[in-house]
Amino acid sequence: MEKQRSSFSGSIGFVLAAAGSAVGLGNIWRFPYLAAEGGGGLFLFIYIGLALTFGFTLLMSEVAIGRRTKNSCLTAYKHMNKNWGWLGGLASVIPFIILPYYCVIGGWVMKYAFSFIFGQGVEAAGEGFFEKFIAGNSEPIIYTVVFLLMTCFVVFRGVNKGIESMSKILMPILFVLIIGISVYSLTIQGGKKYDNRTGMDGFLFYITPNVDGMGVTDVLKVIMSAMGQLFYSISVAMGIMVTYGSYFKDKDNLVKSVNHIELFDTLVAFLAGVMVIPAVYVFLGPENMAKGPGLIFVAIPQIFAQMGAAGTVMGVVFFLMVLFAALTSSISLLEAVVSGMVDKGVERKKATLIEGGIAAVIAVVVCLGYNLLYFDIPLPTGGTGQILDVLDYLSNNILMPVLAIGTCILIGWIVKPKTVIDEATKNGERFLRRHLYTVMVKFVAPILLLILLLGSFGVY
Repeated sequence: MEKQRSSFSGSIGFVLAAAGSAVGLGNIWRFPYLAAEGGGGLFLFIYIGLALTFGFTLLMSEVAIGRRTKNSCLTAYKHMNKNWGWLGGLASVIPFIILPYYCVIGGWVMKYAFSFIFGQGVEAAGEGFFEKFIAGNSEPIIYTVVFLLMTCFVVFRGVNKGIESMSKILMPILFVLIIGISVYSLTIQGGKKYDNRTGMDGFLFYITPNVDGMGVTDVLKVIMSAMGQLFYSISVAMGIMVTYGSYFKDKDNLVKSVNHIELFDTLVAFLAGVMVIPAVYVFLGPENMAKGPGLIFVAIPQIFAQMGAAGTVMGVVFFLMVLFAALTSSISLLEAVVSGMVDKGVERKKATLIEGGIAAVIAVVVCLGYNLLYFDIPLPTGGTGQILDVLDYLSNNILMPVLAIGTCILIGWIVKPKTVIDEATKNGERFLRRHLYTVMVKFVAPILLLILLLGSFGVY
């Protein structure tokens, strides 16, 4: 057991680690297609509005809970109120479920990164390449295990030598790569099919509000879509921000740091659309804005294949960027679970090995879900899925909204918003959005979250 709780060396380390958690696969492959489907600029406007209100409320609450209690997500809620300790158990279960299948997807990213590095980008863009790869007997498992070992290595080294040091190296590199790819995407000229289109045309398609044919119900769906994306985007309702908040020093400015995380994540989410949408618009057309894995592992490689030599270089840069983003997020997922075990008296290295081993077993089962254990499972949101889809639905569509609702009730009505406000201003900091925060955490956020949860059951 650690005699003294670890902490980030300063606010920069905290912001980079938290932003690293937030900037993950959800930003890169979900945000672009949701924006394209949600009316472009309309989705952007709604998303930014929600980020400044709804997202800020959840993020501030979780970080404040962590710093106030100096406990991981597993035990922090009990320290806030002994009758609400069950939220801590739920907050620990969520990253426990997500980590294995996230590492599987991380393995997929690694496969594509290596394919482009070794000059096999054209093959990776070939028809059926992705489906054949994930259905393989051993290759997906090998990549998954390697990705998980990389994750475990960082967490094994601890908060300062591992998470913070890695974040200070990878996050600046990641941000430079994102900006570079975004700029390049804007300069793209027409592909073979759409030779009269440019990257700027795709950018205008991305930022221009498109409400043609939209009714009130459609706008409501866009709002719910943007709100659901915020869960992925700022890493709330999965125990991570509570855990990272527990490593945040009392003397550092909590309000300013949360504002920086909010700004950084929103900027990266926007740039994710700039990276992807113009390229898809030019080479494949907006009607082929593929969803989920299809966007990253099918559509994007096809675009790079049409670029010739430049496509090979961009493929390497792009998939290395996605790999870095996936790694920073998987590290935060593992840390959320390991930190809880440390708080219960398990030594960090042992806890990392135990959780890493369990995650490896579950991850192998997920890999086999596309091979030996393949079967279609009906999902309440429509359609069917494999093991990975079921775990994703359970964690993201059910457990995360329930945890977020519970957190809002705990803060808004049990311990009162003043508890968080006092924590955020303990050093005399200015909290300009304190009144907005109070209204959001007590009334608006729980209602929106309940609507989101009902949608997960197919109610609307």
